[in-house]
Amino acid sequence: MTQRPYVICHMVPSVDGRIVVTGWELPPSARAEYERVAATFDADAWIIGRISMEPYAGKAKVPARRGQPPIPRSDFIAKRDAASYAIALDPSGKLTWKSSSIDEDHVITVLTEQVSDDYLAFLQARGVSYLFGGKTSLNLRKVLQKLRKEFGIKKLLLEGGGKINGSFLAADLIDELSVLLAPVADGGVGVPSLFDAKEGKGPARSLKLLSVERRKADMLWLRYKVKRSRAEE
Repeated sequence: MTQRPYVICHMVPSVDGRIVVTGWELPPSARAEYERVAATFDADAWIIGRISMEPYAGKAKVPARRGQPPIPRSDFIAKRDAASYAIALDPSGKLTWKSSSIDEDHVITVLTEQVSDDYLAFLQARGVSYLFGGKTSLNLRKVLQKLRKEFGIKKLLLEGGGKINGSFLAADLIDELSVLLAPVADGGVGVPSLFDAKEGKGPARSLKLLSVERRKADMLWLRYKVKRSRAEE
């Protein structure tokens, strides 16, 4: 069986599980505390969705290609030896990258085969690595296996929105949950939560508590291992 990275979902929800921080009166030290906790995992990469990645990607123009041959739908590896990686799940190819790196992290974007040749040529010119995760939708297990094989990523921080996190949960691809609980009761209805997999009953996963620790800014750090049957391990 092809190996995949160990996936840690690391998030800062309110006590009622909401993750949109707008309107929360958190001290500046809360963000720094989140980053300090994240650094303790010594992960090789972090992964988020398109919407969350937009502020990091910036804006650039995708030039039109004319009279050139089609670009094959095969993975493009611009850099294999980066110290760390920033990974975007962008099935439709909407992020217009200004650079191939975020700070020191090399960018990898995950696409479907429906993206245009113009966009693929743009990514290649920018030096942004890309992987195909499926024809019309992403197969997350396949994506993780490619990240391990092509880039040697062994430990991955999942820091997505509710839908991205929910998709990983539904696919049973989360190994550990790291919750830095914010001292906020949000109370919003219809607000994205830690896991938004589907309407109605969700793909519930049992957890084993690993540790509880009080952190700065009145935050509580909870670590859980996702339980699996022996057949699934």
